[in-house]
Amino acid sequence: MGGATPGAGRAPGNGEPVRLSVPAGRWLVFTTVLGSAMALLDSTVVNVALPRIGLDLGADLPVLQWTVNAYMLTLAGLILLGGALGDRFGRRRVFVIGVVWFSLASLVCGLAPNAGVLIAARALQGIGGALLTPGSLALIQSVIHPDDRARAIGLWSGFGGIGAAIGPFLGGWLVDGPGWRWVFFINVPLAAVCVPVALRHVPETSNPRAHGRFDVLGALLGAATLGLITYALIAAPQKGASPAVVVPAVAGLAMGAVFVAVERRRREPMLPLSIFSSRQFSAVNAVTLCVYAAFGGFFFLSVLDLQVVVGYSALAAGTALLPTTTLMLLLSARSGELGKRIGPRIPLTVGPLLCAAGMLLMTRAGVGAVYWRDILPALLVLGMGMVVVVAPLTATVLASVDVARAGLASGVNNAAARAAGLIAVAALPLLAGMGPEAYRSADAFGDTFRRAMPICAGVLVVGAALAWRTVRSDALEPTGLEASAGAGAGAGVGAEAGAEVGPAPERAEPAAAVPAERAEGAVRPERLLCRPECAYHCGVAAPPLDPGDLSAPPPLDPGERRSDT
Repeated sequence: MGGATPGAGRAPGNGEPVRLSVPAGRWLVFTTVLGSAMALLDSTVVNVALPRIGLDLGADLPVLQWTVNAYMLTLAGLILLGGALGDRFGRRRVFVIGVVWFSLASLVCGLAPNAGVLIAARALQGIGGALLTPGSLALIQSVIHPDDRARAIGLWSGFGGIGAAIGPFLGGWLVDGPGWRWVFFINVPLAAVCVPVALRHVPETSNPRAHGRFDVLGALLGAATLGLITYALIAAPQKGASPAVVVPAVAGLAMGAVFVAVERRRREPMLPLSIFSSRQFSAVNAVTLCVYAAFGGFFFLSVLDLQVVVGYSALAAGTALLPTTTLMLLLSARSGELGKRIGPRIPLTVGPLLCAAGMLLMTRAGVGAVYWRDILPALLVLGMGMVVVVAPLTATVLASVDVARAGLASGVNNAAARAAGLIAVAALPLLAGMGPEAYRSADAFGDTFRRAMPICAGVLVVGAALAWRTVRSDALEPTGLEASAGAGAGAGVGAEAGAEVGPAPERAEPAAAVPAERAEGAVRPERLLCRPECAYHCGVAAPPLDPGDLSAPPPLDPGERRSDT
């Protein structure tokens, strides 16, 4: 089953929506902010702790790569399944299980006696993140009264953005103070507050239309594909083109082919491949892969560079990165509005180019670098590029599909971004020639860092070129969108996943003609434009995860005939 499917059910014995003005509404926002902040903080605070983790555990660079990638691997592979579990068994229940799971795995991370235990616990953390992340915003949408929903989502989004902005600073303070293990221990008291509040004050909701089997096989195949390829890339600098590298690489590619074949044939796949029949959706996801691959590689290596080469403490390195997330917190909402006015094509082209320029400027961050002269300009240019690109990218992803499939589209885009970061963290040290001990030497790491930044910049330039060639300027206009339906991706999937459902009558917009050149494959002349709920986009690891309009009707079952075509 796909993640974050639409259709909000009401809690037993509590059929009325909750107003934000009452204590229950405020408690709901509080607990969802607290829960989602745990996963959001993890994407920033752990990077700051990496050099100290390596020194304390006697670990080489591949261990640091796996410390980041083990978490991203399970999170990216299971996040769609996590959304489906919440729809079926209750969003509050799965959210609470995810928070408890995440906190227990964090505890094991903090107590890890060696690198092997730490990496295994990080993988378990990713499973908890895949359970709690899809449910936080979905709980607000399914419980809060429609008149208060925009304000509640604004509070959730804003406080989450503040958490993301202070993450590197908090991580540095913990590493230099009580120690790197507290980067993980801090999740335990957060969970101890979040869980009781959720159980007492948050009503249960689910999707009464959710049915069928869960695509566990698809999730496992997807995670295995990423895991094998990641292993091969991380092992390559030490083992070269040996069977220990070639066999996992070939097996990973073969597993990927099996994953595609399975998803084509399953009646209810985790990833309905026909969603990619929307050319605009496919194009924006290709841009997403480029953008978040570069982001993943940059933030992994830059924190190491600031500490190993420039000589900053963990706190100073975390504080140094604040300009990027602060700019996104302050300006991302305006960037989203600008994208609506001028269309997404220009922002999705200019934004990656600005980010590329910022990463090239970051090559000045070497031995003896002065922050205001050599580092701050790079981070300001990078931050402005992130401001320009992230909000329009999210909006275009949602606008590329029907309202009923917006949750799935957002989940796919989020997973794609995380997978891109995962591959980048694994591949970039290999491409830049970083040896296993490179991060122990300022000169060696500085040389390879200066080779890595142009690679990241080149990936961003490719993303900008893709956006210029493939993203339509009118992609955010309701009358200028292609339908996401098409011929289907294969047997057993096309009829279900390719079907489109029109908006509810009271929400329908005036009909308008679609130009003939964009009408190919459409099942009707117009549809309701889906807009992102989150105004503040501060996550550097992935775009915001939006469950879509939970009141929208679901896609039609296989074999159903449409009455409006």
